[in-house]
Amino acid sequence: MRIVFMGTPDFAVPTLSALAAAGHEVVAAYSQPPRPAGRGKQLQPSAVHRAAEALGIPVRTPVSLKGAEEQAAFASLEADVAVVAAYGLILPQAVLDAPRLGCLNVHGSLLPRWRGAAPVQRAILAGDAMTGVTIMQMERGLDTGPMLATVETPVDGKSAGELTAELAEKGAALMVSVLADLPAHPPVVQPEEGVTYAHKIEKAESRLDFTRSAVEVERQVRAFAPAPGAFFELEGERYRVLAAVIQPGSGEPGTTLDGGLAIACGEGALVPTLIQRAGKPAMDTAALLRGRAIPAGTRLG
Repeated sequence: MRIVFMGTPDFAVPTLSALAAAGHEVVAAYSQPPRPAGRGKQLQPSAVHRAAEALGIPVRTPVSLKGAEEQAAFASLEADVAVVAAYGLILPQAVLDAPRLGCLNVHGSLLPRWRGAAPVQRAILAGDAMTGVTIMQMERGLDTGPMLATVETPVDGKSAGELTAELAEKGAALMVSVLADLPAHPPVVQPEEGVTYAHKIEKAESRLDFTRSAVEVERQVRAFAPAPGAFFELEGERYRVLAAVIQPGSGEPGTTLDGGLAIACGEGALVPTLIQRAGKPAMDTAALLRGRAIPAGTRLG
């Protein structure tokens, strides 16, 4: 097929690669414009931008698709289908209508659960046992379009980084399978029951809330690993917790119970196992404590 690909982060790269490997003609890759990153704040192309260039695919990075000129440029590609994966820009109706077969989206949840921007993080925070990927026909609403195919996977204590990488691979394989036999995947309208919204993650959410149960706090750790990283503060310094385990314990929430950094929660205790001080590499907690003792009874913010 003649395909326009639209995506931006690492999550989208496996789908782009799989489409090219399957022999489809990817005539252009749309991605968000380069953003400042790193210590020097130099403009950096997105993961999809870099991957497309490596594959020899022309890259387009419009700031918006709302203008008539951009919409005409998109239509001029005469695509059979647009494949979208975490692109990050709203597609106007003129763009949705331009490809002969419309626009198909790789969405990282089992729709209609977790429509929206942060489905992986919200699934972990909610304690979902299962999640997955949905291939969806796009329409004007927020992830409301009819579904063509789904694949499930257990959450199983995975971090957001681990789960996102797994879903990216599963979504890529599923999209290739759907495009190989579209008649076998007729669109099915999403049910009205079970709709939830995966609202964008706010920075304040990554501060660990030790008044919650240790189970909920550990979900915070996994939902925000590796980025932005769940954190607590001690003496004005931020400590990012990248992995943790739960153990029995009780005490004033947010207070350390021993010299091993067991932290009392509203119910139970949390023990960070991988931690990162500001400006330093991540390390296991034992290594951290050898250089910076945190005695029992220390209050964390």
